[in-house]
Amino acid sequence: MNFDEHKMIHNDYEQKCNEIRKTNEFYLEEFIKDLQDKGLKEKTINRHFSNVDFYINTYLLREEPLEMISGTDSFYIKDYLGYFFIRKCMWSTPSTIRSNAASIKKFYDSMFKRGHIEKSNYTELMETIKDNMESWVEDCEAYNDPDLPNPFSFF
Repeated sequence: MNFDEHKMIHNDYEQKCNEIRKTNEFYLEEFIKDLQDKGLKEKTINRHFSNVDFYINTYLLREEPLEMISGTDSFYIKDYLGYFFIRKCMWSTPSTIRSNAASIKKFYDSMFKRGHIEKSNYTELMETIKDNMESWVEDCEAYNDPDLPNPFSFF
């Protein structure tokens, strides 16, 4: 592949990511409205927004442009909360794992109730988080403790 072909592929990727970000902006605005309607405090709303924004606009777009609905897939939520977030986000703690999971669940609940995702997508997400939360928390605790074996070390 020559430089021009590579540049064209990169431009296509960036264009698709920008289209997804624009759509995600609409979803996030709806999510904020739903949180406000529930009477949540601005600080809480901002935390949920920040957590979800990072998941759908950073994580889901990092390797290929994935739309918001892809975030319900068990592969992506497991990879995000059980690996990527723990290893790549310096602020990862058991508490931030739980906080991110809560925000993501609230977001996709909003998307389900507004008809943007199917019940099966929402159910898969909820079951994946429920079934894996304790192991994610344990892995995060071990990863952050230099006296424990690294759960991600394959040697």
